Amino acid sequence: KGFMLDEKYGYVHSCPTNLGTGMRASVHIDLPGWTEHGVDKLKARCEELALQPRGTRGESGGQTGCTYDISNKHRLGYSEIQLVQTMIDGVNTLYKEDLEWQEKLFKFPDIKSTHSLVAKHVTKEIWEKLGKHVTKTAGFTLYKAIACAIEFDNQHCGIYAGDWDSYKDFADVFDPLIQEYHGISADAKHTSDMDFSKITGNVNPAAPVHSTRIRVGRSIDGFGLSPGITQEQRLGVETLMKGAFGKFKDELAGQYYPLTGMDEAVRQQLVDDHFLFVSGDRNLQVAGMERDWPEGRGIFHNTDKTFLVWVNEEDQLRIISMEKGGDVLGVFKRLAKGIQAVGDSVEKESGKGFMLDEKYGYVHSCPTNLGTGMRASVHIDLPGWTKEGVDKLKARCEVLALQPRGTRGESGGQTG
Repeated sequence: KGFMLDEKYGYVHSCPTNLGTGMRASVHIDLPGWTEHGVDKLKARCEELALQPRGTRGESGGQTGCTYDISNKHRLGYSEIQLVQTMIDGVNTLYKEDLEWQEKLFKFPDIKSTHSLVAKHVTKEIWEKLGKHVTKTAGFTLYKAIACAIEFDNQHCGIYAGDWDSYKDFADVFDPLIQEYHGISADAKHTSDMDFSKITGNVNPAAPVHSTRIRVGRSIDGFGLSPGITQEQRLGVETLMKGAFGKFKDELAGQYYPLTGMDEAVRQQLVDDHFLFVSGDRNLQVAGMERDWPEGRGIFHNTDKTFLVWVNEEDQLRIISMEKGGDVLGVFKRLAKGIQAVGDSVEKESGKGFMLDEKYGYVHSCPTNLGTGMRASVHIDLPGWTKEGVDKLKARCEVLALQPRGTRGESGGQTG
């Protein structure tokens, strides 16, 4: 007996897509220039060259870093020799173009935010050393990290991390920048403590507090951070969280609302509750955080609407506890329970924990949130201080290690 060889369809296979030669000739090659230029553009170029780009883990394994499996696209209608030649010629073309893209995309950038920490710490010498490096987890580059400082002229910090690797691989930039921003020494180590029994007292019950809110960010190890996270990784985070939400009990129990395909009535209710995060923030867009919007993103809240989790916004997870009034201790207790419930579920399901760095604490996409990633806040009426002067209130808050903001958030202004 011989091999099944059909006059019309060539070598016979179980899958008709493999008819003809049944051959895939491939190489694993690093293409950092094409990665920076855009994976979708690489795919389009491969189509022109009769090639197929894949991740190094096969057809459905996804792609990370800048390493690709490049192979012939066709099986049928061409001879084996033709397909191997197509692959060789195409790979040589892609490599030549990759070098051209590197030259264009990895040259020292024009940083518009000239007074930013990025402008201070990203020198030409540092760029020569790190400008072409691509991280392993998310295929992130220094150019992508400082995109906001390049695009805008109003950044103070101006840098984001695309994965945990970014903080390590680009440490020559991140370390001095973080130390300057947070006022810590080079040998500082972060300590985390969520033991609410150690908190003494509470906000004075006579104080005119409207509401209390405490939030933290958390990132699951093994996945990219929002600026660099791949589509596959983002969906993986959402899948893990759906499983976690389904296990919540008692006061934490509630429902998850994915942004994709959200019912209009649900969307309006989340807007009315001030729970919904939306697209359109130019900083987040330029930083790469709104890619594939709204896929893989959503909001969970418990039945009482006092515990929320945002999935895949600026951070993989924003975990929030809040309620009317000034019971800060009660809100913190609920937050601690919620964080523990999320962490336990994710670890049981995937064996992964939260990204926790010995030096910088919990890892976030924005270095300004490193450490606890926590903002504990109250909305309170201070008519006496308002009359005395907002600038004097700001100065007093500085002495008390507090930050006063308007009730509409970081850039929303203050009224009343």
